[in-house]
Amino acid sequence: MFYLCCNSETSTMARIFLLLIIGISSYAQAQVLTIEQCYELAKQNYPLTKQRELLIQSNEFTISNIAKGNWPQLVLSGQESYQSEVVKLPLPKSPEIPKNQFRVYGEASQPLTDFITTKRQQQVQQASALYQVQNLEVELYKLRAQIDQLYFGVLLINEQITQNELYKKDITNGLARTKAAVANGTDFTTSITKFQADLLKAEQRDIDLVYSKKSFLDMLGLFINQPLNEETVLQWPVDIQLNDQINRPELKLFDFQSQTFDQQTKLLNTKTLPKFSLFLQGGWGQPSPLNLVNATLSGYYIGGVRLNWSLNNFYTIRNERRIVDVNKNLVSAQRETFLFNTKQTMAKENSEIEKYKKLLEKDLTIVQLLESVKKTSADQLQNGVITSIDYMRDVNAEDLAKQNAALHKVQLAMAQYNFKTTTGN
Repeated sequence: MFYLCCNSETSTMARIFLLLIIGISSYAQAQVLTIEQCYELAKQNYPLTKQRELLIQSNEFTISNIAKGNWPQLVLSGQESYQSEVVKLPLPKSPEIPKNQFRVYGEASQPLTDFITTKRQQQVQQASALYQVQNLEVELYKLRAQIDQLYFGVLLINEQITQNELYKKDITNGLARTKAAVANGTDFTTSITKFQADLLKAEQRDIDLVYSKKSFLDMLGLFINQPLNEETVLQWPVDIQLNDQINRPELKLFDFQSQTFDQQTKLLNTKTLPKFSLFLQGGWGQPSPLNLVNATLSGYYIGGVRLNWSLNNFYTIRNERRIVDVNKNLVSAQRETFLFNTKQTMAKENSEIEKYKKLLEKDLTIVQLLESVKKTSADQLQNGVITSIDYMRDVNAEDLAKQNAALHKVQLAMAQYNFKTTTGN
C-alpha cells in the first residue's frame, strides 16, 4: 500500500501548476482573428457573394446561345391554297393545272457573314459580364468600412476594460488606506462610503463595456458567419504599411465599362455589312413548284447563295457610334472625378493620421505626469495630508488621461486602415 503525503507548500505549488495548465489550454483554444481575416470571411459569407456564380453561369449560357447563331438554320414550311385562276397553255393535250395547290418543304441555310457578327456579340457579352462581376466586387469592398467600425470598436472597448480594472484597483487602494485612516481616527467613515460608491460606479461601467463589446462581437460574428464571444481575441494590427498608389476596385470597373463600349463599337461596324448565306431547299408540291406543267405530286430541291443587305442601317450608324463615344467620355469623366475625390479623402486621412500621432505622443507624457501625481496623492491620503476627495480627483484625472490615450491609439490605427481602404491597398 502506498501513501501520498504532501505538505501545504507542495499543495500550493500543485494548485498553481494546475491553474497554469488550465490557463494555457484556454488560451490555446481561444479564437484569434486579424482584421484581414475578417475582411476575407465577411466577403466570403456576405449574401451578395452568391451572385458571382450566378453571373458567371448566366454569361456562359448567353455566350453559348450566341455561338449557336453560327449553326445552320432549319425551317419547315407548308402551304395549301386555292387559286381563282391558273396558267393555261395554248397547246393540244396540255395538262390541266389544278386550282387547288399545296406544297411542303424544308430549308437549311448556313449564315456566312454572321460568323463575324457572332464573334463581336460574344465579345460584347464577355465584356459586359466582366463589368457586372466587377461591380459586385465594388459592392463587396464597401464591407471593409463596416468591419473597421466593429473591429476597432472592440479594440477600443478592450482598452477601456483594461483601464477600468486599473481604475478599480486605485479606488480599492484608496479605500484600504482610508479604512486604516478611519481606524486611526484621522478620517471619517463618509470617506469610506464615497470610495464604495465610486467602486460601484466603476463596476457599472464594467457592465456597460461588457455588453457593448458583446453587441459589437455579435454583429461582427454575423458578418464573418462565426460565433464570437468574450474569449475571442482580436489582434492589434501590426506593421501597418501605407501606400499612396490607388488600387481601388472602382478603377477596374471603369476599365471594364470602357472595354464594353469598345466592343460595342466593333459590333456596330458589322451592322452595315451585306449578309451572305448558303441555302438548300427541298420538298414536295402539287403541281411541282419548279415545273408548273407537271400537275402531279412531285419532289424538288434548290440550292445556292443568298444575299440580304439592309440599307436602313446606314441611316442610324453614325449617331449610334456617336452615342457610344459619348458614353465612353462619360466613363472617363466619372473615373477622373472618382480619382479626384479619392485623393481629397487621402489628404484628409493623412492629416488625421499625423494628428493622432501627435496627440498620442502628448498622451504618453500626460499619463506619466498624472501617474506620478496619483502616487503622491496616495501617500498623502495615507498620511492624512489630503482628503479622499482630493485623492479621487487625481485618480479621475489619470483615468481620463489613460482613456484619451486609449482612444487616440485606436483612432490612429483606424485612421491608418481608413487610408488603406481609401487607396485599396
